[in-house]
Amino acid sequence: MTPDDSKAMAPDRTRSPLGHGWQPLRGSPLSLVEQLVAHVCGLIANQGLRPGMRLPSVRAMANATGLSRCTVVQAYGRLEAQGLVCSRRSAGFFVCAQPQEAACLSAVPCAHVPPVAFDTAFLLRSMFSDPGGGGHAAGAGLLPPHWLDGDMLGGAIRSVGRTAGTSLLGYGTPHGYRPLRQQIATVLQSQGVPAHPDLHLMTVAGVTQGLNLLVRSLLRPGDTVLVEDPGWFLVCGLLQAQGLQVVGVPRRQDGPDLEALAQIAERHRPRMFIVNTAVHNPTGSTLSVGVAHEVLRIAERFDFLLAEDDTFADFHPGTPVRLAALDRLQRVLLIGGYAKTLGGGLRVGYIAGGEALIRRLVDGKLLGSPTSPELGEQVVHRILADGQYRRHVDRLRERLNQARGHCLSRLEELGCHVAHRPQAGMFVWADCGRDSEQLARKAVALGLLLAPGVLFSPQSAPSRMLRVPVPMVDDPHAWGLFAQALGSAAG
Repeated sequence: MTPDDSKAMAPDRTRSPLGHGWQPLRGSPLSLVEQLVAHVCGLIANQGLRPGMRLPSVRAMANATGLSRCTVVQAYGRLEAQGLVCSRRSAGFFVCAQPQEAACLSAVPCAHVPPVAFDTAFLLRSMFSDPGGGGHAAGAGLLPPHWLDGDMLGGAIRSVGRTAGTSLLGYGTPHGYRPLRQQIATVLQSQGVPAHPDLHLMTVAGVTQGLNLLVRSLLRPGDTVLVEDPGWFLVCGLLQAQGLQVVGVPRRQDGPDLEALAQIAERHRPRMFIVNTAVHNPTGSTLSVGVAHEVLRIAERFDFLLAEDDTFADFHPGTPVRLAALDRLQRVLLIGGYAKTLGGGLRVGYIAGGEALIRRLVDGKLLGSPTSPELGEQVVHRILADGQYRRHVDRLRERLNQARGHCLSRLEELGCHVAHRPQAGMFVWADCGRDSEQLARKAVALGLLLAPGVLFSPQSAPSRMLRVPVPMVDDPHAWGLFAQALGSAAG
């Protein structure tokens, strides 16, 4: 910070010269010059600023951000030295023509630059960015690779390679690899879900594709869809992109708020309710039997479908309460997969539902991707059929249980509050005592990706809640960055 920055005028928040309301982060380990350079660099890289566009004048930028003119001049000078902008006498600074492969040369890797808008798109882009930059994607929602069983997966791949023969040379079948459907049906039937492998099951390339298929095949633009609040952030983005009306239903420790659900259903007449019953994301809570029965009664009264997201159910000890089991697949569609337990790159999932609905979904699948990749389905079938999967999940669950207790203790030491201890799963839903989006921005500047509560609200409401991944407590460097971000936010 330059001496003049302490005397700089308060930022003019009514109008940003870049049109985004960007503000520097006071107390960040990055200097104010570095933050402004990184911000402009990111806009140029993402084509928010295009060749030939004029940058705000030094005075306008200083007034809007609260920086001193000296700081802005230094930042513009660095951008000019990097060949990203050029100055014209008496005209100002302009974005230079850049080749497509031009790299951002700011002092900070672009992946670690605090975003203009910390939204779902930013989080998803960052989750799948090149990990070579050294950042820690704690917000990604995946178990660390060293927690998973690479040897088991590799052995199954080799086994399939030796025995598949010509079966992988064709497209496969739209319903999916039948031996895998038979294996899934056996597991579901043992848990009370009456899924016939040929009538009530189909495979998809992961839970996300399954939800997307439901949206495309069963809903129309303008339909109202209910989601949980808080709930999985990707769902709202998916629904809004399809032109659907999204309405949030408050989530309690034992499931959706029943009084609110009934009132909202009567007012909005939804077509579908997407609900995460077992090991809820992000709270780790699980549906109770009483609430489950009432949810089904409300769905029947107001005639809407229930899409039951079963992503994390395998982390639940024993058999969880499922709407699909109580409803017998009448108006419930159950969506599950194996990415969380076997590996994010193994995109294998399934949908269980009534016979007529599965036929509609298979027809919809044919219009997008006629079949799902059979190689992955054969690999998952081999792991399930050999009996390795259950033992593997038991080990994961035990490790998560141990890490969760440690994580809760460490969060308390850092001043975070957890109102309800999660019953199972990978996350703790913690009150960090401040706006968690601002905390996440500080963490990004340090190289740590977090998922703030604003992303889990259909209304994008500001929140003090933060989804903390349990495995992060076993990563000293990532936890140190987290503690540092909390400390700087407190300051």
